[in-house]
Amino acid sequence: MKYIFLLFIYCISFTGFAQQTAIVDFKTATVDIVLRPTLKEVGIDVQYTFEILKDTDSIYFDLRSVDTYKIYQQSFEGTSSYVDKKIILKSNFKKGEKHTVGLAAFTHPAKAMYFIDWNAKDGRQQVWTQGQGKYTSNWLPSFDDVNEKVEFDFSITFDKRYEVIANGNLLKKESPNDSLTKWYFDMKQPMSSYLVAFAIGKYKKKVEISKSGIPLEMYYYPEDEAKFEPTYRHTKRIFDFLEEEIGVAYPWQNYKQAPVKDFLYAGMENTSATLFSDSFVVDSIGFIDKNYVNVNAHELAHQWFGNLVTAKSGEHHWLQEGFATYYALLAEKEIFGDDYFYWKLYQSALQLQAMNDGKGESLLNPKASSLTFYQKGAWALHVLRTKVGEKPFKNAVQRYLNTYKFNSVETDDFIKIVEAESGQNLDTFVKTWLVNAQLSDDFYDFDKLLTQDIRINKESMFAYLGEMLGAPAQVASFRETNHPNICFSISSVIKLFGSDKNKGYVSEELAVNLVKNLPKETSDIQIRAYKEAFQTNNIKIRQAIAQTLTKIPLELKTEYESLLNDDSYVTKEAALYNLWANFPADQKKYLDQTKNIQGFSDQSFRILWLTLAIVTKSYSGNNTPFYYKELSGYTDRSNHFEVRQNAFIYINELQAFSDKNLADLVNGALHHNWRFASFCRNLLDKLIKNPEYTPNLKRVEKLLNDKEKAYLNKRKTTK
Repeated sequence: MKYIFLLFIYCISFTGFAQQTAIVDFKTATVDIVLRPTLKEVGIDVQYTFEILKDTDSIYFDLRSVDTYKIYQQSFEGTSSYVDKKIILKSNFKKGEKHTVGLAAFTHPAKAMYFIDWNAKDGRQQVWTQGQGKYTSNWLPSFDDVNEKVEFDFSITFDKRYEVIANGNLLKKESPNDSLTKWYFDMKQPMSSYLVAFAIGKYKKKVEISKSGIPLEMYYYPEDEAKFEPTYRHTKRIFDFLEEEIGVAYPWQNYKQAPVKDFLYAGMENTSATLFSDSFVVDSIGFIDKNYVNVNAHELAHQWFGNLVTAKSGEHHWLQEGFATYYALLAEKEIFGDDYFYWKLYQSALQLQAMNDGKGESLLNPKASSLTFYQKGAWALHVLRTKVGEKPFKNAVQRYLNTYKFNSVETDDFIKIVEAESGQNLDTFVKTWLVNAQLSDDFYDFDKLLTQDIRINKESMFAYLGEMLGAPAQVASFRETNHPNICFSISSVIKLFGSDKNKGYVSEELAVNLVKNLPKETSDIQIRAYKEAFQTNNIKIRQAIAQTLTKIPLELKTEYESLLNDDSYVTKEAALYNLWANFPADQKKYLDQTKNIQGFSDQSFRILWLTLAIVTKSYSGNNTPFYYKELSGYTDRSNHFEVRQNAFIYINELQAFSDKNLADLVNGALHHNWRFASFCRNLLDKLIKNPEYTPNLKRVEKLLNDKEKAYLNKRKTTK
């Protein structure tokens, strides 16, 4: 779900309360939302309909954060109270009764709803939500139980200058006054509360229609219109492929995607409304090194696996992440080819093997790692599909989704259907792949699970190298050997890669890895190998040179300089630094050549350039204050956290913290993105321990608000 970045444990325990889904079935929720973003305040009015399934004296809503609440309407006699982060309704409820209840609440949620840049001088003002792992009940009276599924309809009132995106189909917009718009969204089917979401910001959108007639709404920042195509590249193709491959119609009315700033993860598959990190907003050059394709396919696959059919608990979490990972790989196979698909499986197998050499993890362990849920889950499905056959597997997936749609499942529900469709007993598969923590001995020969073509391709490459070396060719030996002919052999492989007969993703990846493992000592043979690697004009091979050949022989200077012209920001960034470090006499030339490159949205290239310009005194001259002002400005809280982190790294290298930078660092330590907050805290602790910064940190307190000041003082007393 939060692809790679999140392990969400579904196991919910309630002190003093039975599992409520057996007692009451909540049917619909009509939610009216009003926001005051500068105060980080949300007002909620929600009306629920529900049916009593078993006689009971109480039901409840989860509400983890509340200032005030009021029950203003109910179709039953009873009382309410707020206990243990729950609104409890007391009454003499009888089986079969159908009721309604209306309640209003105000809250200042500390998480699950994020107000971005509303109190900053600049920035990208947004509001967005993240329910999974954070609990939607931080702002909406709802249910911290994935098994409680409700049809949610929303109305959201906000500043008319902004766009509002939410679950469901936009029915209409009204204007209560000249400055506000009220947006009405309708859901036709039920979903778990953790999938409730909305986003508000300055957006435009483009719409494509899928082959089956589903509107695909793709949102973008107005200033990023030129980046729309590379960001959303292949979206319609992915959608059409998954709908056909899965064999079950997309279950929701439409599909929306929107980038948001400072997101917690890569993406989140809220029902019909995926939000994703705007770090994936890229131009055509950026697409080569970092693109949204896999995350795009992963979050879309969750609309079936997780949203339509939901795992009952963390024990069965792989039914969501394993399926989404596997079907995303199948979508990439459709786009990038078989070699890409099987090479990715091969790489994940190596990761799983490394983990297995420790202790391994069962797929049914609710506390397993993301690697287990995602990659081992995908491998389990690949093995299962191979074992039972293509047609029985696809029939089973369709039957599984249709049987349990809008409901919750356990692993055994899926396995029984596969057994029925295939006529096979899967006890051994379940024990080997789902129950056992350790992988079976058979898995270590995972080449057997790959296609014949990729085995032949990979083995022929290794055999060719072995023949040239006069020794068995294994990857490990290339990393360890000092064989005198290794450079010549790799040179020959690079030549081989260039031929149409052997050209392909796997050959390319092998050639890249071989280049990365070239001995770094210079000799005529090595120079020849590198020259031939340059001449392939393959962007990945050239990138491997930029990243690994940090000591540049004079004989390769001209070829290395050509890397600055490659269509890869990763290549350009590595090449600039290495050229600058190796050839001081030409530093001005390199800085002039690259001064207008911005690179990725995280500004990593620009920040590197500014740092090099500042320390190159013969270049910066009187411009040093201007360069430093720009570099220093990137730590401001209005910037994306990735930009801020890159700036902090280089300012720390320069030991050039201004008071404003230090204040921004303290602010970053309290950021909602825990990875960035952790980085800032670690750096702040190092500065606190450095006595040279004691007066600076004392002086900076005047730039902090009360919360930041209290945090800094607490940090100082504990270090």
